[in-house]
Amino acid sequence: MSADTVTTGLHPAAVTVPDPRGPSPADAAPGGAAAAESLLERIEDPGDLRRLPSARLPALAGEIRRFLVDKVSATGGHLGSNLGAVELSIALHRVFASPRDTIVFDTGHQAYVHKILTGRRDDFDGLRQPEGLSGYPSRAESVHDVVENSHASTALSYADGLAKAVRLSGRADRHVVAVIGDGAMTGGLALEAVNNLGAAPGLPVIVVINDNGRSYARTVGGLAAHLAALRRSRPDLPDPESRGGEVGGEESRRTPGKAGKAGKPGETRDIGDTGEDRDAPRPAGTNVFEALGFSYLGPVDGHDIDALEEALLRARALGRPVVVHAVTVKGKGYGPAEDDEADRMHGIGVLDPATGRPPGTAAATPPSWTSVFAKEITAIGAKRPAVVAITAAMPGPTGLAAFAAKFPDRFVDVGIAEQHAVTCAAGLAMKGMHPVVAMYATFCNRAFDQALMDVALHRLPVTLVLDRAGITGPDGPSHHGMWDLVLLGMIPGLRIAAPRDATRLREALHEAVGFDGGPTAIRYPKASVGPDIVALRRLGGAGGIDVLAENGDRVLLVAVGSLAGPCVAAAAQLRHHGVGATVVDPRWVDPVHPALVELAASHGLVVTVEDGLRTGGVGAAVATACADADLDTPVRALGLPREFIGHGDRAHLLAAAGLDHGSITASVLRAVHAPTRPATAGPGTAAPGAASQPRSPSRSQPASQPKPQPKSQRRSQPIGGRR
Repeated sequence: MSADTVTTGLHPAAVTVPDPRGPSPADAAPGGAAAAESLLERIEDPGDLRRLPSARLPALAGEIRRFLVDKVSATGGHLGSNLGAVELSIALHRVFASPRDTIVFDTGHQAYVHKILTGRRDDFDGLRQPEGLSGYPSRAESVHDVVENSHASTALSYADGLAKAVRLSGRADRHVVAVIGDGAMTGGLALEAVNNLGAAPGLPVIVVINDNGRSYARTVGGLAAHLAALRRSRPDLPDPESRGGEVGGEESRRTPGKAGKAGKPGETRDIGDTGEDRDAPRPAGTNVFEALGFSYLGPVDGHDIDALEEALLRARALGRPVVVHAVTVKGKGYGPAEDDEADRMHGIGVLDPATGRPPGTAAATPPSWTSVFAKEITAIGAKRPAVVAITAAMPGPTGLAAFAAKFPDRFVDVGIAEQHAVTCAAGLAMKGMHPVVAMYATFCNRAFDQALMDVALHRLPVTLVLDRAGITGPDGPSHHGMWDLVLLGMIPGLRIAAPRDATRLREALHEAVGFDGGPTAIRYPKASVGPDIVALRRLGGAGGIDVLAENGDRVLLVAVGSLAGPCVAAAAQLRHHGVGATVVDPRWVDPVHPALVELAASHGLVVTVEDGLRTGGVGAAVATACADADLDTPVRALGLPREFIGHGDRAHLLAAAGLDHGSITASVLRAVHAPTRPATAGPGTAAPGAASQPRSPSRSQPASQPKPQPKSQRRSQPIGGRR
């Protein structure tokens, strides 16, 4: 055990405890200080790892854990899932020769150790920073990253296609491995792949289930219960829900004298520490993986490198679909993570690694959008017994934990299954309930067909609450919630709200759950909520639009959600440039309220500002509404480019897309002072970025004939793309 100690306030009384990061390399290495050289610094690629004597692997695992805690605490990122995958990643890269053999990590946030072992150790100071190391696998970073996989449950389908391609190319010496968590196994796409792989006995795909009993929270459902039953057949294995103790290198188990022998083809017995375990008790009933056509090896201790290597070698030799069931502990070896009941420090901000707490005495921060929603939906639940809350494996991150604790009979966690969540909500609504489905905006993409055909087609009162809408920041292209306004805007009868502040979020929630005429959606960003922006007046009645500033009628700024603040600031700047502007918040941005069209008729130019795609979003809806009303007022859309935007600071990414107040001001001034030119867009529209001259509105003027929209003449600079 490490001699290093720290004083921590994690417990009721501050006591001296071992350093939660585990032992130092000197403590972990045989011979103590005399053998204190860093093993990790010797690993530049997987070949170096395979040449390392197996006796040194536990010490290497200890170094990697300390490295992870130190580096991720400095930048923020996914910690708990990677601490639990240290030995598994080591074993994978010793048994399989990446990139010749293909290793696909499902979700991807468990791939930090994989990055360390494949030559990117020195890049971790820039983890999730602009132009720095991605928090997920990245094909631009390394040949060892095959799939930029950061949405769950996809790895098995990738592996199916990859293995088929290998077979068709005649390369029988190549292997395909899919590493998937037990939480991701609850997703429908994973089960579709299992159905196909199990029916292909000649396809050598190795499915490694990293079973820590969790995604964010505890894994739920029948499959989770089945995996738990399989775990119980090996009472000597680590319990994913108990503290594993303080683990450094010396407690990453090895089994002395074990030979890494492969079993006979087709043999599916338990793998344990000794040969006697081949007759260990199996759970009553059928193993679901064997019943579906897989060979099954396990459960195996996911922190025993020798046991893992033996299981993987045997799986490799079988030459058919195999499940290797590895049992791990999320947050392994770091006390603050193991003590975190909510999600085992799944994702963290900047922390003091010695305590697991934010450094120093941080000043009080304003509430987040998520926390405002969490408090209000719980209050609504107390008043409305028909409200049912649904999450897809994320009760804490989406703000439903308090609701679940207070109304457990009206809370549903469906696992990582957004499609099922939305259609389950449809069924609840058919019988008089009002379901509120809370998910990240990016994951709503998966449930588009269900929202369209299962909810909207039946005009059912289901409310979708979309957290992390727009630019999220350091998680990169897979997690920016920038597609929702375009996708949901295509659904007939769906009303979409984008509140500008906490008061409007509460207001929108009450309006949504009180509306029984069809589906609703409410979107908000991953950010702190700023101060309320009080409206000067509301047009169009109780469900109408809010006027936030009135400095003239040259320009009408249509602010979407949290961009209201920058729009108000831009209007003030425009006034100094002699351009009068009105700022309006539609609140419910789609469908377009008639009061907004009437207001557009009295202005010379309409500029919509949104943190979704500038093609096909709110700007397009406003332009269409103006055209339908025979307005010739040009409409310019400011928003995000139709690109995959990389990771970085949210404010920086918004500014790079032209959505800070200075950029909004500059865009309006360019449009206002652009030379007159013939109209090149449809009636009432201007192509985003095109220099069209604002015209005096006249509702009596005939509409011009529609013409094809030109491509934008002002291209946004690439934002955080591949380097």
